[in-house]
Amino acid sequence: MSIQSEVELLRRVPLFASIDTSRLKLLAFTSERLAFDPGAVLFREGDRGESAYLILGGKVDVSVASPEGDVVVASIAANNIVGEMALLCDMPRTATVTAAEPLDTLRIRKEQFMQMLRDIPQMTLEVMRELAVRLNNVNKDLSAAHAKLRAAGLE
Repeated sequence: MSIQSEVELLRRVPLFASIDTSRLKLLAFTSERLAFDPGAVLFREGDRGESAYLILGGKVDVSVASPEGDVVVASIAANNIVGEMALLCDMPRTATVTAAEPLDTLRIRKEQFMQMLRDIPQMTLEVMRELAVRLNNVNKDLSAAHAKLRAAGLE
């Protein structure tokens, strides 16, 4: 795939939509294009965060360990990024991410991702917005689960 076609794929991702073409070309050139078969693990909960994955095509399942086994807590489709939290917080991965279907990704190394955040204020704002949306969704899910427990008399 040409650099220009990868730039067009990157433009579809809200995180990169407002970034100038020269920076997107650099990102496409310095990132690694990876394909995964269904069931392949991109990274595991507890792993060290070395890179984030931009989903170009396909879908992943995000799961967390529980006493009863792994629980899928989200499915994430194309034009989204996964794995950035471990990079931002310099902490172990908080979930396992597995290809739910044939998957096409762009792996962005930590150093590259952090440099882009330093150099591109719009990208930093988009990451903050995305994390705020995710936090809001988690809060809604927790509130709903709490209400179900209360209704069942388990709280």
